[in-house]
Order: sequence, then C-alpha cells, then structure tokens
Amino acid sequence: MSFFNNFCETITQIETTLRVKESFDLINRTIKIAGRQACIFFIDGLVKDEVMEKIMEFFYSVKEGELTDADTFSKEGIPYVEVDITSDLEQICANILSGILVLVVEGFDKALAIDVRTYPQRSVDEPEKDKVLRGSRDGFVETLVMNTALIRRRIRDADFTVKIFNVGSRSKTDVVMCYMDSMVDHKLLDRLSKKLETIKVEALTMNQQSLVEAIYPYPWYNPFPKFKYSERPDSTASSILEGNIVILVDNSPSAIIVPTSIFDIVEEADDYYFPPITGTYLRLSRYLVTIATLLVTPLWLLALQNPQYVPSLFQFVLLKDPVNIPIFWQLMVLELAIDGLRLASLNTPSALSTSLSVIAGIILSDFAVTAGWFTTEALLYMAFVAIANYSQPSYELGYALKFMRILILILTALFNIWGFVIGCLVTILLISFNKTLSGKSYLYPLIPFHGKEFLRRFFRVRIQKSR
Repeated sequence: MSFFNNFCETITQIETTLRVKESFDLINRTIKIAGRQACIFFIDGLVKDEVMEKIMEFFYSVKEGELTDADTFSKEGIPYVEVDITSDLEQICANILSGILVLVVEGFDKALAIDVRTYPQRSVDEPEKDKVLRGSRDGFVETLVMNTALIRRRIRDADFTVKIFNVGSRSKTDVVMCYMDSMVDHKLLDRLSKKLETIKVEALTMNQQSLVEAIYPYPWYNPFPKFKYSERPDSTASSILEGNIVILVDNSPSAIIVPTSIFDIVEEADDYYFPPITGTYLRLSRYLVTIATLLVTPLWLLALQNPQYVPSLFQFVLLKDPVNIPIFWQLMVLELAIDGLRLASLNTPSALSTSLSVIAGIILSDFAVTAGWFTTEALLYMAFVAIANYSQPSYELGYALKFMRILILILTALFNIWGFVIGCLVTILLISFNKTLSGKSYLYPLIPFHGKEFLRRFFRVRIQKSR
C-alpha cells in the first residue's frame, strides 16, 4: 500500500512522526488548492515570510486542470527555483526538520519540498582572531550556505566541487567538502568521503571538534594540531586552489583545512597581502617569535641553574637579589595565572574587559612583586611569552607549545642541562612523528626534503603567472 493512498492518513502519519502537537514551532496548515485538500509543513522562524506570501497567493490562484501530478506541478506549477519531490517518509521529515517547506496535495503520490528556508545569522564581519593588516574584511558565519557562497565568490571555476554529507543519526548535521577536482589527492578524498558516510555518532555535540575526533582518532599524548582552522574565506579559497580539502560544518564559523603540516599552520594571510620582501619579513619574524615562546623561560631557568656557563655579555639575566619562592615554581604559577586571566577576560562583559585586563595586568603584577611572590624578571619573561603566543594564528599550536614549554621546564628543573636537552628532543620527536591526515610527514617539505618548496615556506616569492 502506498504511503500517499489516503490523504488524511498521510497527514496523520507525518504529524505522528514529527510529534507536531508537542512542538509549538512545527507548523502544519491545511489549505485548498483548486478544490483539493492540501497541507503544508514548516518550522516557524526558518522560512522566508515574503516568499511564503507569494507562494500562497499562487496556490490560491491554481485551477483544477493544472493539478495533474506531482512531477508536472513541481516543474510547471510552482513559481520558485528550489523545488524537489519525494515519496519517502524519512526524507520528508528530514526536510521539514531542516527548515524546508513540504507540501502534501490530495491525489499526488509524492510530496513537494520547497526550499524557502532562511537561517538566523550574523553579518560577515572580519573574524576577531584572523585579522589582517591589509586585505578583505569578511569572515565565515554559522550558516553553511553563506560560507560556501563566500568561497564560490572567489573561485569561479567549474572544477571547484562542493560535496555535501549528513552526519549524526539525531542531529543530521550538514557537512560539506570543498575541493578542486583536478588538483585534489583523490585517495585522501575517497577516504574522507567514506568516513563521513559511515560515521556512527548520534550528534556532533561539539561541532567541528566532534567531527575531527570521529574522522581522525589521533594519539592523546601528541598535542600538536593535525588540522588547520580558518575563519577567513580568502585563506580558505587559497588553500583549495593549492589542492587541499576544506571541510565546512553547519553552525560553525570556521573551515577545517586538510592535509596540514606545521608550516601551513604557522602561515598567515598577511604574508601574501604585502610585497614579497615585507611578507618574508613578517613570516620569518613569526617563526622566530614562535620558537622564542617555547624556549625563553626554559633557557632562563637553565641560566640561573648554571651561572658559570653564562657569558659575561648576558650576565644581566642572572638574579642579584634572593628570592622567596624558587624560580621554577614562580614560572609554573604564572603559566596557570595567565590562563586564568585569559579565561576571566572571556567571561567579562565587553564593556569592562579592556579596563579590567589592564587593571589585572598592572596592579596584580605590581603587588605580586612587592609582596615577594614573583621577581620582575619572571613577570617580564612570562609577559613576553603570553603576548608573543598571539603572533601565530592557531590556538591549538599555541597550547601545544605551552605544554612542551612546561615539560621542558620540569625536566630542566629535575635534570639540569640534560633535562633541557631531553625536553627539546621530546618536542622535536613529537613534531617529527606526527602525521597529517593524508599520512604524509608533518614537517614536509623539510622531511622529506624538497629544496624549492622548503625555501618557499620561509621566503615569500612573487605569484607565478599562469601559462
């Protein structure tokens, strides 16, 4: 027996499956089109009111002879672009729950799905994290269609492909893969496609992070990021044109870029918005500062533990006055205190965040030194580390370097010079044995070595002309 044989039973079954009576925002309205009974289902707040008014006007003007069958009516009778037909109950309910208007007409053997949805969204302002000194000022938002449109605006090529998946047995979250078909690694593409099609999760509760953990269950002990995240459409489009795959998740304002090496993660859009010499300077400065955030405090601790090895030129780094708390514990407490202040600033109302941050930084540090808790040198070096950590755009890399810095500090305090060397070796090994999602080296083009590409990672060159 067909699902559409009896109009009343069809409506009842859809209402029962969706539990329409229990949810106030699930709307179903019975109307008459050319003398036939019809019912529309939609979610209040996810439809375009102006378009709905026009479509309703048209429905009331339809004549009996125009209602032949669902296929003909969808092609010739509905004055709207995005119209589909389906006879599957599960698909009908999925369409309604995603915001699509569904029309069931008496005598039709299929339902009509009219995509008149509109999602609440903020404006495409420049993202707070991925700001640039020069360049475009738009950024991704939480709406998937808008994000793909921002990329499409930059890549007007038929080779550019946007493939959609549905992930989560309950959430049914839309996930999109964007790539250039002639440039992408098809083995990686096929592997990712199979994973997205077969992921067995109820919902992507933590959005992108839930998807990442389902795609690539990497070892917990290696903190270095396996994915690059970007909130900038220009950077994302550039990555796609280089042959990478971009994954967009509905309700997330950032893109996942794969495969990713550590050199990709440290890169920033400003490197390319300035002339080659300026871009090279900015890139090299970022590399040096990033390495400095890892080694400054461990090197200082090592110097204090071995003053006899410190050259006379750098004797000023040694402490002249006695300290109440060992330097190692001062640095450990400051590592935690900086994160505490960062978390506090996130939860502080915007109108007060700037002033309270200044007060916390100046007054707390001044009283801490006066009370004898910390030395001015410890505060200076940790302040440099905290600020310099923002010179590179990745939060994940910043925390990875923080964990490695703490490990080196602990080993240096326990085993002196050998502890410092071991800590640095552990950091290098964790980076070296890390793998990208494609299984390639995390340090490419350093390992395996590719001279020309390696130089391009450090020195910004002119954009090559197409042949």
